[in-house]
Amino acid sequence: MILIERPGQEALEIDHLLIDFEGTLAMDRRVHPKAKDKINLLSKRSKIYIFAKEEKERVEEVLRRVRAEIVFLNQGNSSKQKLEFLKSLGGVRTAVIGNGMDDLPMMKEAALGMVILGKEGVPGALIQVANLLFTNVIDALDFLLKPLRQRATLGV
Repeated sequence: MILIERPGQEALEIDHLLIDFEGTLAMDRRVHPKAKDKINLLSKRSKIYIFAKEEKERVEEVLRRVRAEIVFLNQGNSSKQKLEFLKSLGGVRTAVIGNGMDDLPMMKEAALGMVILGKEGVPGALIQVANLLFTNVIDALDFLLKPLRQRATLGV
């Protein structure tokens, strides 16, 4: 479990982390080695799921040594699929990391929503519902790993 303390509120207990692959975890179809390492560290404390819509073989090869379950989505209704998956886990103990419009419904329902404002940009509606905004996925993963960063951001 990842414990995130928040001033004036109950601490968040995060058992699941959902990460969007395209544009969030992967940039130009590559995942930074540091991001892979951080996911593997987080997998010791929570169950990690990575949502992907691209070719199965390519995504599996890119994430070969990453300790996470890959959830392949159908094109066209990925937003609904992500939300249903989140609900099956329980949104109150789940954090999500995304950057696209199809992440909006699950971002609204998650205990902690983190948006990545990278080179692709991000829809304004997603920023409005997110709890946290980062410029890259490595910083978002570090936030979950490092309580001192949580204190600096959340004012604990």
